[in-house]
Amino acid sequence: MRAKKPQKFPLNPKHPERLCWGCDKYCPADNLMCGNGSGRTEHPAEIMGEDWYTWGLDNPDVAPAKPKDETGS
Repeated sequence: MRAKKPQKFPLNPKHPERLCWGCDKYCPADNLMCGNGSGRTEHPAEIMGEDWYTWGLDNPDVAPAKPKDETGS
C-alpha cells in the first residue's frame, strides 16, 4: 500500500470560504466530516490578510512581495 502524499497548503486560495482548513481533509464548508467543532476553520489569509505567511518571521531572506507602483513598472 502506498502512503498518501500530503497536499501542499495554499498560501492564497481563490475561494478560501468554500473549505474548512482545520485539518488535512479540507472538507467543504457545508459538509464537515472531521468533527472539529460546529463551524469551519478559516484560512489564515481570511484572518490576517494575503501576507499572513510572513508574520512573525525574523528571517531576512524571506521578504514580502513589493507592491507595484501606479505606473505598473
